Amino acid sequence: MKGRTPTTREKAWHDQLAQHVGCLPCLQDNGVRNTWVSIHHIDGRTKPDAHWQVLPLCGGHHQEGRGLPGQLAVHGHKRRFETLYGTQQEQLTRAAEQLLDMGCEVPERVLELTGLATEA
Repeated sequence: MKGRTPTTREKAWHDQLAQHVGCLPCLQDNGVRNTWVSIHHIDGRTKPDAHWQVLPLCGGHHQEGRGLPGQLAVHGHKRRFETLYGTQQEQLTRAAEQLLDMGCEVPERVLELTGLATEA
């Protein structure tokens, strides 16, 4: 895969999203916090801040054909996915807000990228 390896801090961010937030589309669809997820990079792996701008998505919401029948995946159906669940940037902001509501620390760079730094 292209791009640099995530730093220890970035990996910790990914783990925090996976363990505490889980797949936001699953939560929206079923009211279930599904933490069986992989990390989806919103805008590739090579751009600045790529490893901060990620979402925890279950297999079916990440890759087409990997989940339950009828699950809408971001890869293969980005426009429909974002129409149904909000833009990926909006989902990242919701994930950060959920973590803050849980009393978790959100990395400063994520707060800046989501516009939450001024509110925090």
